[in-house]
Amino acid sequence: MRFGLSLAPQHRVYAGFAIYSFAMGNIFPRLPDIKRAMEIEDGTLGLSLIGTPIGTLTALTLAAPVLERVGFRRALLGLVPLIALAYAIAVHAPGPLALFLMLLPVGLMIGSVEIILNVEADRTEFLLGRRIMNRAHSFWSMGFFGAGLFGGALAHLGLSPQLHLAVVVPMVGLSMMLFLGGYEPAPARQTGTGDAAPMFARPTLPILVLVAVTLSAMLLEGASIDWSAIYMRTVFDTGPFVAGCTVALFAFSQATTRFFADSFVDRHSPSGVARVLLATMAAGVLIVFFSPAPAVSMLGFALLGIGTSAIFPLAISAAAQRTDRSAAINVAALSQISFVAFLLGPSLLGFVSDHWGIRSAFGIGIPFIVLSLLTAGSLGRPRRRTKRPIRRGRCCRKPARRERHFRCQPMRSHTCGASRRPPFTAMQQPRV
Repeated sequence: MRFGLSLAPQHRVYAGFAIYSFAMGNIFPRLPDIKRAMEIEDGTLGLSLIGTPIGTLTALTLAAPVLERVGFRRALLGLVPLIALAYAIAVHAPGPLALFLMLLPVGLMIGSVEIILNVEADRTEFLLGRRIMNRAHSFWSMGFFGAGLFGGALAHLGLSPQLHLAVVVPMVGLSMMLFLGGYEPAPARQTGTGDAAPMFARPTLPILVLVAVTLSAMLLEGASIDWSAIYMRTVFDTGPFVAGCTVALFAFSQATTRFFADSFVDRHSPSGVARVLLATMAAGVLIVFFSPAPAVSMLGFALLGIGTSAIFPLAISAAAQRTDRSAAINVAALSQISFVAFLLGPSLLGFVSDHWGIRSAFGIGIPFIVLSLLTAGSLGRPRRRTKRPIRRGRCCRKPARRERHFRCQPMRSHTCGASRRPPFTAMQQPRV
């Protein structure tokens, strides 16, 4: 049974990323409220949030062959609404241990949806013959931007996290029915091998190099998502709406950059674009670390959104385009390690915040940016430019061009009517 809007394949991918990120993003503007209600420190909150990355890494390691058997359509339509429901249940946890246990199934579902959407984006990219990966991830950021604004507004109105996340569940369910009710998976890429998918997606050496490229972006993206609201309320004692807007600003700058990144990558090279983004990321880290005012910090988080925008999508494209194994296995192998930095790293940064302050939790990203700069060349080289061929019928419209053209191509016939060779002048006698 099919229902909902009839959308182009790439538009379904965009909708999937946006709805999925909105479903998982509403909890982050409410983390300061959850921390205050449990009366715990940053390190303890970080430990309780580790339940999500453990579940995510388990799914990224083992779920690829299971999802192939179940089917991407059935899995995607069921898992995204369940993520919103699981988060709505998790915020009722009475303490950090209960929150940790309730976030484990959330992580399993997040890892599965990550595989589905990234592989589907790559297959659609191959089907269309043009890049859509960065634009697809821009819609992930747009969904997170909406979640940041929505969560910040409801927090400002005094709505509890429990009621807030309960409202999100029907919103996500209706959106999935409307935009993805008619979703059909794109055909799989043809790979160079016919090996069956293993239960463990073992990373190869090229995949490990791509992991090194993504570490800084994943760590700082996760840190900005998890800790930016707490940073603003701890360092500057801002209100809940400003803290939520900081999360939204990070996501908005990230979304805008991702939306236009594909055209820049096509004109230049993945590695060149990545180096510019890494430099922007470094500037954002330094601003957040030394910021004297809330507005300056928000600028730093906006630069972090730009810098982290396209590194992971570029690495996903590079991994999926390899033909040594199927795209699903390569994407899972890259994602399962990169997500350690994205999910597990920010959770552990709570201990850095407890001992050296929350500013240091962001400053620790500088060495990882240096590592990413050293390995960015693995994302791809610029394509060779070829000279455009002369179009027949347009090269001889002007007399000067016609004379030059006859000298270099004297025997070519032309659609513009100049099909015969003109007489040679004294300066144009042919060489014997």
